Amino acid sequence: MTLFTELKSASATEWDDYVHHDFVEQLGQGALALPSFQDYLVQDYLFLIQFARAYALSAYKSRSLDEIKLSADGLALILKETELHIGLTERWGIDRATLESTPEKMGTVAYTRYVLDCGMAGDLLDLEVALAPCTIGYAEIGADLAARFSPAPDHPYVEWITEYAGEDFQQGAQLAIERIDSLAGGHLSDKRRAELSEIFRKATVLEADFWQQALD
Repeated sequence: MTLFTELKSASATEWDDYVHHDFVEQLGQGALALPSFQDYLVQDYLFLIQFARAYALSAYKSRSLDEIKLSADGLALILKETELHIGLTERWGIDRATLESTPEKMGTVAYTRYVLDCGMAGDLLDLEVALAPCTIGYAEIGADLAARFSPAPDHPYVEWITEYAGEDFQQGAQLAIERIDSLAGGHLSDKRRAELSEIFRKATVLEADFWQQALD
């Protein structure tokens, strides 16, 4: 069992609330109201800016070139995500300047600053565990939606589903799982496991709150 699997199991209810949130289900069905998706996507763009900072912090916290490279790969994946967001919002007449000048909502602030605080106050493992619900969860959601709904080209959110179900994000998620195990080293005390479990649980709850923010 990987450490990620252990953490997910310990927060099974919170994880299910996140990956099967009403926002996710409606998106997969193609029934999600466009204004909710637009609101989410704009906030997620701002979210990704902060997550790019988190990956830069991950590189700073790293102690080897291999670890720095993994952080750089994660940052590259985040930057690739922003391209999807920019492409979609431009179709709605929202230019990049408008996108970047939109205020962050409180759910966006709460989640991203929590992750950055975990990284600043803790070590690299704390940061990677705080990032995991996003880096690994989105790949799980994308693969699940693609398998259950097999979105056709005319599905309103086919690009989003395809992006996260795609090979790049699936490989990125697997690397994140392996990195958490590598950083843990297989020698964690009960106290340390409890600390990491709480970080993971809080980050997962904040992910679900981020979906809810768009529905609200």
